[in-house]
Formats: sequence, C-alpha cells, structure tokens
Amino acid sequence: MSWFILKAALSGLIIALIAEIARRSPGFAALVASLPLVSVLGMIWMWRDGLEPARIAAHAEATFWYVLPSLQMFLLLPWLMRSGFGFWTALLAGCGVTVALYFLMLWLAPRFGLRL
Repeated sequence: MSWFILKAALSGLIIALIAEIARRSPGFAALVASLPLVSVLGMIWMWRDGLEPARIAAHAEATFWYVLPSLQMFLLLPWLMRSGFGFWTALLAGCGVTVALYFLMLWLAPRFGLRL
C-alpha cells in the first residue's frame, strides 16, 4: 500500500506543479504538461511492478495511437472559448469529441492491423 501512496503522491505532485507553473507562465506550463510524464511514470511503475517488457512496449505503442484523437481537444477548447463559449461548455464539448474519437479509433484500429 505504501508503494501505491508514493506513486499517487508523485503523480499528484506533478499535476500540482504544472498548475502552479501555469500561474506564472502558461506557455511553460503547457510545455511541461505536454511532456509524456504520465506515460513515462506509468511505464516506470509497470517496470517496477514486474510487468514483462512486451506489455510495457504494447502500452507505449497504444499510448501513441490514443494521443492522436485527444489532440483535437487542444484546438477545439480554445477555439470555442474565443468564440464566446464558457469554459465548462468548451471543456465538455472537447471531452465529448475526444471520447467520440477514441471510439472511432477503437473501431478503426483493427482494420489497420493495430492492436490497442
């Protein structure tokens, strides 16, 4: 249980750090947030927990394919907010479109030989 608490605390610390950096420099915070820190930490936790390399490799590859449908949110949200929509509406729309694109990815992936 203490290993889980350490993993959760370190992961939460990164998120809190990004939020604090954003108060001073939104661009730099975006740079830090765009780093694959969560994925890297996840792979470190998997390796530490004894998962075999093939599973970690499959996770890394699947992460790449799942990032693609999520990128649209980072264009849609600011466009909607600049068009007069409120934050929560824009965020909900961005998340909704992202979920729809995830389902589309799940449907398309096997047709291209991708195992997610």
